[in-house]
Amino acid sequence: MIKKIFRLIPFTLFYIKEIIIANIRVAIAIVSPKLNFNPGVVAVPLSIESDLEILALANLITMTPGTLSLDVSTDRKVIYIHSLYVDDAKKTREDIIDGLEARILEVSK
Repeated sequence: MIKKIFRLIPFTLFYIKEIIIANIRVAIAIVSPKLNFNPGVVAVPLSIESDLEILALANLITMTPGTLSLDVSTDRKVIYIHSLYVDDAKKTREDIIDGLEARILEVSK
């Protein structure tokens, strides 16, 4: 239990950083005279398996400004995400997999 608490600290700091960056990006886009969005839906394959881990990932994505979890496939292998900034779908997938999902896996060990 104590180990999980210590693993949660870097995760929390990472997520706070991500929220700050996303807020700044959306705020700049809102006050800019030209809207610079490139919205899209991206399918992200999941490594996480438990309902709690998938729920955590979906909620963290939705709470981050500019992104929204849309659905999880019936086999729970893919999550569909809408983002205001999909310049490169592969990079968007990698950001989710290497960022939030990897950290959720680390915390849930």
